[in-house]
Amino acid sequence: MTPVELSRTVLHAVRRAVDEGELRVVLPEKVLVAPPGPGGCGDYATNVALQLARPAGQPPQRVAEILRPRLLRTPGISDVVVTGPGFINISLADAEGPVGLVREILRCGSRYGHGDALGGHTVRLRPAREVRAVVQVEALVRILRSQGAVVHVDDDHRDVVVRPVPAPADPLPLGPDAARWALLYPAPHDRPRVGDEHLVQRESNPLFRVRYAHARTRALLRNAADLGFGSEPGPVAEAQSLFQVLADHPRVLAAAATHRAPDRLARQLVAVADAVPPLLTAVLPLGDEKPSAAHRARLALADAAGTVLAGGLSLLGIDAPDHL
Repeated sequence: MTPVELSRTVLHAVRRAVDEGELRVVLPEKVLVAPPGPGGCGDYATNVALQLARPAGQPPQRVAEILRPRLLRTPGISDVVVTGPGFINISLADAEGPVGLVREILRCGSRYGHGDALGGHTVRLRPAREVRAVVQVEALVRILRSQGAVVHVDDDHRDVVVRPVPAPADPLPLGPDAARWALLYPAPHDRPRVGDEHLVQRESNPLFRVRYAHARTRALLRNAADLGFGSEPGPVAEAQSLFQVLADHPRVLAAAATHRAPDRLARQLVAVADAVPPLLTAVLPLGDEKPSAAHRARLALADAAGTVLAGGLSLLGIDAPDHL
């Protein structure tokens, strides 16, 4: 269940409570869900009970308890816990586990991890007058919009001025992709390095690792097609670390938007890339070996990893070449 689908599910639970006479409120246009904050639990949380409490004339916790059993009866939800003043924390059922995760990534494509965590929010940004600030704002616009925010970039006095620590030298000689990475990979309060280390084609360069992992997954798809077989999601016992970082991607993307921190997305892509290599050597059949369900499942997982890497690089404004 995606965040958008979960938002609709919570809204449907509110509608049922209204139809059954337990709540007397005007239905909200949308319900926001996001990763739980401090003291929360589960996969997602919503503050809809706090929003409805006053118009309903009931305490937020009572509103949350009215909605809880309706959510628990929804397929795809395994648990609902009310915390704090009335936050509803939702745990999603994991009926298909990693197999379902791979299917979800391949279904969503480059939009995997996009949601409406910031739906209904308007963000106004203005870069300071230097190159790193401009690059940061360009990336933030894409990341914020991926989470449903409405973003304006102009010179309005209400704008939030984006002012990261400037680069110590002109990064443009690195080329557009390496320059962007050099300016986005460090946290905004850290001084970026803009030397040739971003151009070297070896493991010491995080950008190279990310783009190389993506290119290898695309090469595997081409090689598998030459051998006459395609991908089919299935269990892959030896890739738990890769499953974990792929499952974490929507949460990291939402956090990057919420905290205006494109470096979080960049570091997430490095984590995905570093989890890919152990899988690569087992994707294609060896010698006279025939393609099996295991090969198809590994190929689907490699495809999913490459899809996440390409989608994340695109949000940062960086190309993801199929050949490297």
